[in-house]
Amino acid sequence: MSQYLQYPKDTAYISSYIEARGGEYSTTVFFGLQAFISEYLLEPITMADIDFAEDIILAHGEPFNREGWEYIVREHGGKLPLRIQAVPEGSVMPTRIAQVQVVNTDPKCFWLTSYIETALLRAIWYPSTVATVSRQMKKYIALGLEKTSDIPVEDQIGFKLHDFGARGATSQEAAMLGGMAHLVNFLGTDTAEALIGAKYLYGETIAGFSIPASEHSTITSWGKDGEIEAFENMVETFGGEGKIYACVSDSYNIYKAVDELWPSIKDKIIEKGGTLVVRPDSGDPLTVPIEVIERLMDKFGYTVNSKGFRVLPEYIRVIQGDGINAQSLPKIIDNLIESGLSLDNIAFGMGGGLLQNVNRDTLKYAMKASARMDTNGVWHDVYKDPVHGGKTSKKGRLAVQHYPRGAWVTMPEDILDSRSEQNNMLQDVFVNGDLVRIEKFSAIRKRAEL
Repeated sequence: MSQYLQYPKDTAYISSYIEARGGEYSTTVFFGLQAFISEYLLEPITMADIDFAEDIILAHGEPFNREGWEYIVREHGGKLPLRIQAVPEGSVMPTRIAQVQVVNTDPKCFWLTSYIETALLRAIWYPSTVATVSRQMKKYIALGLEKTSDIPVEDQIGFKLHDFGARGATSQEAAMLGGMAHLVNFLGTDTAEALIGAKYLYGETIAGFSIPASEHSTITSWGKDGEIEAFENMVETFGGEGKIYACVSDSYNIYKAVDELWPSIKDKIIEKGGTLVVRPDSGDPLTVPIEVIERLMDKFGYTVNSKGFRVLPEYIRVIQGDGINAQSLPKIIDNLIESGLSLDNIAFGMGGGLLQNVNRDTLKYAMKASARMDTNGVWHDVYKDPVHGGKTSKKGRLAVQHYPRGAWVTMPEDILDSRSEQNNMLQDVFVNGDLVRIEKFSAIRKRAEL
C-alpha cells in the first residue's frame, strides 16, 4: 500500500513480468489468467470501494493512495488502466520464460502495475502448477500404457487419472481453479466446481466426467456382516451394459473382499453387465494395488496381450486413489510393469497430491519489475541481481518467441524479429478494463497435449 510513494519522482510507466524460475519440473503448463481476469478485473472500481479500502488500510497502519484511486474512477470510469499480455493458455514451455507481462497505460498510474502483483501472481502460479503436475503424471501413465497395453494411449488415457481433490482444497475457488487445471490434461474428475468454472469462464459445456461410486459411509452403513449385501446393491443398482461403477472394498479387509466376497457374486457381476471397479483405499500404495490385481486374477482370470502383459476380464478393474502423488505414481507404474501387469487393469485417483501439495516454490513462480519509463519517454532497465545468485531477474520490456522446432526464447521487445509482430507470443489479453482475448477450453487442451 505504501509503494506508490517509493518510486522515482519522474516515473511514468512500470513494466513487470511473471515467470516460473525453475523448481521441480523443467517445463510448465500456463493456465488460469482468463479465469482471474473474468472474475476480478472486469468490474469497475467505485467510490464505495475506495471508501471501504481506505477505512481498512488506514486502520491497518499504512498510507492509502486515495488520490490515485479517485483518478481511476474519475478518468477511467473505474476500469484499470493496465495492459496485460500473456502467452496462450495451455502453452507447454520451459521454465525461465516470461509468461505474462503487465504495464500501466496511464502515466499517472505507474504504481498500479506492481499493486496487482499479489492477486495476479497467485492467480497464475496455482493453476499453472497444478496443470504442470497433472501433465507430468499424464506422461508417466502414457509411457506405461505404451509399454504394457494393446489399446492406443489416446483412446484411454483421458480417464486414467481422476481428480479426487475437492475436499482437500483450501476453498471452493481453489478447487475450481485446480480442478480446471487438471482437466486441461484429463477427462475424469469428481471436483464439480471445475465443471462450473470451465463452463462459465472458458466456454466448455462439460469438461469432465465421472461414474457412480461408493464411499465408506455407504458401505459400512450395512454393517460388517452386511458388506456383501452392500456390494450386491452396487452391482444391482449401477451395473448394466456399457456402464462403469466403482466400489470401495477395504472397509474391513480388502483381501477378504477380493478373495471371497467379490468372487462369491461373480456370476451376478457378469450377468448384470458393465464394469466393476474395485477400490482399495488403505495400506502401502506401492504394493496394495498390485496385490489386489493379482488376487482378482486368481479368482476372475486374465488374458495375456500381444506385449506379454496380463489383463483382467473387461468387466472388472481397479482404481487406486489413496497415496497417489508425483513421487508414488511412477513407482506404482514401475511395480506393475515388473509384475507383468498391464496398465489396462488400473486407473488412479489423486486428491491432496494434485490440488493441495503444491506451492509457489514448486515451480519458483515470481513477478518482477523489469522496466521503468521516465516522464521524458525513456525506458530504463529494472532488475535484481543478488550476490548470492539464483534470483537474478530479467531486464527491459520483453517479448517471447516460440520457434518451429520447439525452442522458447525471452528477448528484449525492441529486437523482436521484425518479420511480424505476431511472432511475439506475449499477446494482449486485458487492456484498460476489457478482456480482449477469449480462450476456449478445447483450444487450451489442444495446446497442452502430449
